[in-house]
Amino acid sequence: MDKTQKGKFFEDRAVKYLESIGYKVLLRNYRSKYGEIDIIAETNNVIVFVEVKGRFTEDFGSGEESITKKKIDKIVKTALQFIEENNLQEKDFRFDVVAFKGNQIFHLENAFSLE
Repeated sequence: MDKTQKGKFFEDRAVKYLESIGYKVLLRNYRSKYGEIDIIAETNNVIVFVEVKGRFTEDFGSGEESITKKKIDKIVKTALQFIEENNLQEKDFRFDVVAFKGNQIFHLENAFSLE
């Protein structure tokens, strides 16, 4: 399985998980000049920008450990562009991480902020 296939595999699992807990998935793989957001969803009138990380093994650390400050900056800039493009400045939003380790799912709400 190549990197693109792995990404889609874990994103598909994340979508199923999020929908199972009541999230409405609005968009997948939103791209801007800054980067990409894996999933944009909504729950309880909050827009949620979701970074998906998955590992079949922990040979290179856990998925959530691979989210660097540089990656967070790209996600935040991309999210702000999405908010502006869609006139969502009045909405609440947050950044979540859905990480997989084998068959385990870890959902980190408010994993990071705009800072």
